[in-house]
Amino acid sequence: MSTADPTDVWPGSQAIAKAKAYTANAFSVDELALSTARLYTFVQPGHSLFGLNHSNPFDPKFLAPPREHGSDGGRQKIAGGIITFGGGVPLYRGTEVIGGLGVSGDTACADHEIAKKARDLAALNPPGGAHADDISYTAAPLAPPHFTHPGCLNTVRDGVPIPLATEPPPAGY
Repeated sequence: MSTADPTDVWPGSQAIAKAKAYTANAFSVDELALSTARLYTFVQPGHSLFGLNHSNPFDPKFLAPPREHGSDGGRQKIAGGIITFGGGVPLYRGTEVIGGLGVSGDTACADHEIAKKARDLAALNPPGGAHADDISYTAAPLAPPHFTHPGCLNTVRDGVPIPLATEPPPAGY
């Protein structure tokens, strides 16, 4: 959150961030870290997980009510919800997945970079390091087609801007 007051955020971004955290945790295992960005291609029409986004709806009772203090905002509860675009990363302690972190409030590309950086600063990276489940774009270096994510207006990887002009449009969906 960009504010110390958890009730002073957009309810939509709060729901998306919680669902991203849930998704990254729910689909990662000790041997395979799956960020929400890596699920993007799999849920497109014609791919193996098409429809996954509709399988587990977010429960809005876990939102912190705007301007209503004293709510726990669903802390320590499973809110559910599946989000399959950048911004959710699994958290690891050593080789064990222990949870997820979700970021929402900017583009999916920026949300992913912020979540990845926060996880790295907290020393909760998956086996293989901070880039083990990194977002992959269709621009060079060419990523395998099953783990690609479209670029955003502010596409950045590890603090280095990737000009939109170098991002070919997604194809094959």
